[in-house]
Amino acid sequence: MSEEEELDYHTAIQKAGKQLCRFPLVTVRGVPLMCHIADNFEHIWAFTPDPSDLLIATYPKAGTTWTQEIVDLLLNNGDAEACMRAPTPVRSPFLEIFSPKPIPSGLDLLKKMTPPRMIKTHLPFQLVPLGFWENKCKTIYVARNAKDNLVSYYHFDRMNQTQPEPGPWDSYIHKFMQGDVGWGSWYDHVKSYWAEREKRNILYLFYEDMKENPRREVERIMRYLGLSLSDEVISQIVELTSFKSMKENPMSNYSCVPKLVFDDSISPFMRKGEVGDWRNHFTPEQSKMFDKDYKEKMKDVDIPFRDLI
Repeated sequence: MSEEEELDYHTAIQKAGKQLCRFPLVTVRGVPLMCHIADNFEHIWAFTPDPSDLLIATYPKAGTTWTQEIVDLLLNNGDAEACMRAPTPVRSPFLEIFSPKPIPSGLDLLKKMTPPRMIKTHLPFQLVPLGFWENKCKTIYVARNAKDNLVSYYHFDRMNQTQPEPGPWDSYIHKFMQGDVGWGSWYDHVKSYWAEREKRNILYLFYEDMKENPRREVERIMRYLGLSLSDEVISQIVELTSFKSMKENPMSNYSCVPKLVFDDSISPFMRKGEVGDWRNHFTPEQSKMFDKDYKEKMKDVDIPFRDLI
């Protein structure tokens, strides 16, 4: 993408001005999505990727930006300068995102890029355009412990002024459990990709594994992409994608998004990036209630999540 083609997100969002608000959710094929996404879903569904395109899929707040940065660095042989060429949403467009004009949609950005492209989505498996599977695109999916994912999503919904008002913590837990949040049920999401991982050659990763041993998981991604980088470059990538490094990196910390959308005075986009932070939010009663519901909804799968109870 040339300098002339690079889109200034900050200016575009400022121009959208008063059109920006907390947009309501509209159900698409049983999944609640922000209204602008729902209104344009036919265009999203019709998107045809190139076979060389790479899809990075997650439930919201499950390590998406982290994975995007790892992949970009791998594809650029650990060249930090190359990965400073543009903010994350420009380097790796958000497939389904639509906002008031002149803010560019994910599809607008993708049209300006030459494959191979790195594409982000939060869509559950059944809503991902069929072209990704028909063209056998490589797909990386990252799943995160439900309780930590819930906490992170709650704080994100507080600061993201375009998503529905989350309300108080104790009621948000129930919204999450019932799937009454953007992109729907966490349970259905993680299970849908897990069920298809072997048939579709999906690399299914866990946030907790990435935190426990980032080098091991970076190497897993490298092998999946068919790359072979030196130990020195891998070490550099691990360092550049640490939470501290990314939080300080203006190309990955979403500081390109102005306060009228991401109000970081409420909560920063990159908040903690920890495993087990749920213990600072759930009361014992809430945890017991959540665990009971979790066991019921996950009884039909053997996804090896850790640090839940």
